[in-house]
Amino acid sequence: MTQQPLSKTERIIHTLGEEIVAGKYVPGAALPAEAELCEQFGTSRNIIREVYRALIAKRLMEMKRYRGAFVTSRNQWNYLDSDVLQWALAHDQDPRLIAAMNEVRVLVEPQIARWSAERATSTDLAAIEQAYNDMVANHLDREAFNDADIRYHEAVMGSVHNPVLQQLNVAISQLQKAVFAQTYMADAGNMPRTLAEHKALYDAIRHQDGDAAERAAKAMIASSTARLRDIL
Repeated sequence: MTQQPLSKTERIIHTLGEEIVAGKYVPGAALPAEAELCEQFGTSRNIIREVYRALIAKRLMEMKRYRGAFVTSRNQWNYLDSDVLQWALAHDQDPRLIAAMNEVRVLVEPQIARWSAERATSTDLAAIEQAYNDMVANHLDREAFNDADIRYHEAVMGSVHNPVLQQLNVAISQLQKAVFAQTYMADAGNMPRTLAEHKALYDAIRHQDGDAAERAAKAMIASSTARLRDIL
């Protein structure tokens, strides 16, 4: 999948957002004034205000009346936003962040895998299998592999057929996407195991084996977490 080039507004959002997460502007600190940002990025106040709105939505900053824009505390940041997660993974060396993400995955994904084994239809199985086959075919292409990996997990989520849980799909996919982007390793020491873990989950779902599906999901999480710890 070809990634669309970022607009000027998006580039500024990414620049300022990453600078905040990286610590250039610490929690509680004021961001530069609108006029200063306009000059820095060669843009208009309207664009800077769009940037502010985006960063407020990510909960990285807040506006204080008559005082300007300020960085929020870390515990307010929206870690389910894929950009925030990516920046945090790139710059935050705190192992507690990895542990927090791991706890969310441990809480959610094994149960989803179990329900998938109980509820998946033939159409669901075909979607999971296709995504897995695309992972195999594109295992040397980071972007295509990660795209297939996300589709695999989205297909597993969809096979649960829970309309309320499905609303969490975007947030869960963002979490997975951010992690997968960091943990992709095509070398012989990692890729065969990654593919085998995904095949084991697919097989467990196909055979309607909830216990095996839950174990396979936990194995995936353990491997992914170990790779994150090696990187960070």
